Amino acid sequence: MTREQLETRQIPLYFAAVLAAVAFGLLASDTARHLEALVTPAIAVLMYAMFLQIPFLDLRQGLGNRRFIAALLLANFVLVPLLVWAITRGLVEHPAILVGALLVLLTPCIDYVVVFTHIGKGDARLTLAATPVLLLLQLVLLPLYLALMLGDSSSVAISIQPFVQAFLLLIVLPMALAVLTSARARRSPAIAAWNVAWAWLPVPAMAVVLMVVIASQIAVVLQGFDRLLPVIPVYIGFMLLAPVLGVLSARLLRLPATAARSVTFSAATRNSLVVLPLALALPEALRGLAAAAVITQTLLELVGELIYVKAVPRLLR
Repeated sequence: MTREQLETRQIPLYFAAVLAAVAFGLLASDTARHLEALVTPAIAVLMYAMFLQIPFLDLRQGLGNRRFIAALLLANFVLVPLLVWAITRGLVEHPAILVGALLVLLTPCIDYVVVFTHIGKGDARLTLAATPVLLLLQLVLLPLYLALMLGDSSSVAISIQPFVQAFLLLIVLPMALAVLTSARARRSPAIAAWNVAWAWLPVPAMAVVLMVVIASQIAVVLQGFDRLLPVIPVYIGFMLLAPVLGVLSARLLRLPATAARSVTFSAATRNSLVVLPLALALPEALRGLAAAAVITQTLLELVGELIYVKAVPRLLR
């Protein structure tokens, strides 16, 4: 099997991983809970593997398409946050769910969105080149968005330290190692071979992360499912409206069809696996339901992506 074949078959692989994780998490829930300790290292490995595929050293070239970058930023950091603020107002009385929903809906995906964009006939190269921009801006803007949308609610107390720790371990450290590795690969055949070997790992690593995350959390999700019901319409509303905002941004900037599809997939796809450790780092009173809210969005989004890969190319011909 070639790497391209592995990548084209990854969605069935992800769904198989999800089904296996659900079965294990329900049939052996006591054992599965211990997998929570593996969530952070598994995601760190995934992020390193993904970052190795991102052309950080060619970021200036990726920023050359100014209209695409402008549409991407307009969709993800202006229109989508306004949408998220509007559709989450009904969750104010459910602070744990509100925090979880805000964490996941305010952060654009930086990993498997590239894959879905490719399958959905978008320009995956543009998406890949813009990934560092999306990453850096969400690092800066997420705390600001949370502060504005949570307001002065005394029922939600979020310490900045776990967020900083999670970002350092899951984003900064893997990204720094990937940049250093990529820089050295240009001068060292051994490190270049290392990079080639790691290029096979994003898909298996994503499957492992899905298994670890879902198996360790599915029991919590089902136990609190009645309390999670208020967030389901929010996620469905986001799945329906976020792509429309992506299309709107692309048309305002007069992008060609493939680039417009890329913006649409980016607007609709969220960074759930990366923000899960942030949810798990919340205070005890919020942690369980916030993490369950993040996992619920992941499960719904995987179904949504199957619709997007068929609908987006038809919508943007």
